[in-house]
Amino acid sequence: MFNGASSFIESVDGVFLFTIIVSVFFLVLITALMIGFVIKYSRKKNPKAVNIKGNAKLEILWTVIPTILVLIMFWYGWIGYLDMVNIPEDAMPVDVTAQMWSWKFKYSNGMETDSLYVPVNKPVKLNLKSYDVSHSFFVPAFRIKKDVYPGTEREVWFEATEIGEYNIACAEYCGLNHSYMYSKIFVLAREDFDNWFYGISEEDQKLLEEMTNGTEKENLIEN
Repeated sequence: MFNGASSFIESVDGVFLFTIIVSVFFLVLITALMIGFVIKYSRKKNPKAVNIKGNAKLEILWTVIPTILVLIMFWYGWIGYLDMVNIPEDAMPVDVTAQMWSWKFKYSNGMETDSLYVPVNKPVKLNLKSYDVSHSFFVPAFRIKKDVYPGTEREVWFEATEIGEYNIACAEYCGLNHSYMYSKIFVLAREDFDNWFYGISEEDQKLLEEMTNGTEKENLIEN
């Protein structure tokens, strides 16, 4: 928990942790009360059954408290959901095509790859579509999952926060080789990504740095 590589980790894992803590607390509390009542009101100690009347205050209490807790869970979940659906305007677009049983990624420069390459600390917007059946784009380390259906285009975004290699899986059964429909996300440093994206070799990079003295590198790449 809280081990991940995107900006969604804190909100998703925070709600998950809160839900687990509340659930475990009431599991222990209710179980302990049940065992206590079984012992206290056992037949040996109470051979004659006692007619117990209702307690309005107690009933209100055990209705109000769970309601408040559920509303708190909903609120934090809603905040996290809004963050996931509001895509930043400066997000880098990538077209993603799902088909049995592979993923294809196309970038704004026309390049197509079987793996996804993104820069660290940069919002990325994925435009998802399917050529055949229903699929689901799932990246556990980023806490993102989006179903993809034929004839529709869906969107999901993320911002990778740690450089590394992460798994992409299909989380919707899509046929015989569904379990083999996986790929990789490679999160690169901004400079490494720019070199890859613009197709600059190491030799060209050194020459570029010499020509610009490291001051106009970004503008020269863009032009």
